[in-house]
Order: sequence, then C-alpha cells, then structure tokens
Amino acid sequence: MAKKATKKATKKATKKATKKAVPSTAKKAAAKPAKKATAKVAKAAASSATKKSKAPQKSYSIGEGSKAPQIAGAATSGLTFKGSEHSKKTVVLYFYPKDNTPGCTLEGQDFRRLYKQFQSAGAEIVGVSQDTVASHEKFKTKCDFPFELLSDESGVLSKAFDVIQMKNMYGREFMGIERSTFVIKDGEIKKEWRKVRVDGHAQEVLDFVKSL
Repeated sequence: MAKKATKKATKKATKKATKKAVPSTAKKAAAKPAKKATAKVAKAAASSATKKSKAPQKSYSIGEGSKAPQIAGAATSGLTFKGSEHSKKTVVLYFYPKDNTPGCTLEGQDFRRLYKQFQSAGAEIVGVSQDTVASHEKFKTKCDFPFELLSDESGVLSKAFDVIQMKNMYGREFMGIERSTFVIKDGEIKKEWRKVRVDGHAQEVLDFVKSL
C-alpha cells in the first residue's frame, strides 16, 4: 500500500512539474519572434535615419562670402532704396513671404524691438517681400516699423538672392519667398540664414552684427 501511495504521489508531482514547464517553454518560444520583430523595427528605423542624414543639402546659387547683388527698389516712406547709399553701414536684408501674416508680423516686431541696438552696432534693417509699396505702407504703419520695407513685385531681387523656392502649404506646391536673412558689409554677404524660424531669429542676427 505504501509503495502504491508513493507511486501515485510521484506521478502527481511529475504531472504538476510538466504543466508548469510547458507554459514557461511556450512563453520563451513566443518571446523569440517578438524579439526578432523588435530588432527588425529598430534596424529599419536606423536605416531610415541614416538615409535622411545622407540626403543632399539644398544648394543655393549665392551664399556667405559671395558678392552681394545690387539692392535697389521702391520702398516705404516714398523712398527708392539703394544699397550703394548704405555702403558704410552693415545692411540686414530680410526676406519674408507676405505682409500682415502672423509669422511675418512677429518677425518684423522682433526686429523693431531690437532696432536701436542694430543702429548702435552700425546696421540698417530692410525688409523685402513681393507685396506692393501700398501694402508695405499699411503694414509698416500698422506695426510701427522704424525701418523701411522694399517692394520686389518683379521678383528680381528675390531671384538674385535665390530665395524664391518651391513651397508646400496644405498639400499645395507653389513658388514663393523662403524666409531668409542676409547680413551684408563692404559689398559682401557675411552671414546668411535660410528657412528662418522666427522665434529668436532677430536676436541671433543682432549678436552676429555685434561680432563684426
């Protein structure tokens, strides 16, 4: 009897051990494909990041160290702005897409806020877009800009500085001004900013002007 009881107890213990072992083995087997899938995803992400980093940078026909194109055109306050008349100053020429738009308004206000510091550093600010002089006058008055806005309706100046680029808005592609800023001194482009982000930009330009 004792032997039979011992055999039964042994069988029960063996069954329990087997049941516990099966789920554990199954879990490990299931974990292997999951690990492989995770590794594949990580590899794909790394490959994508590498491709992006290897993507060619946009090249422009003009840039730092280039001779600045001749700057001239009808501007606000009934003026005809001529870069040659400001040859002894540093000229901060900033191109923006459109009058009275949120980003362009904020950018102009930032330059307005720091205008006196730009003047103290021997620099003159000029804003440029393809809006009409009449539109510029309203924009300048509304925002109380202390500097002039130059009208480039023909796009001659914008093309000379290579700021007319393909843009995409709400899935629609079109050619327009890419927000850009140039610091010009002694007839040379000393510094350029392309695809400008408005926040902190005016201060960055001022810091550079002060370093000249």
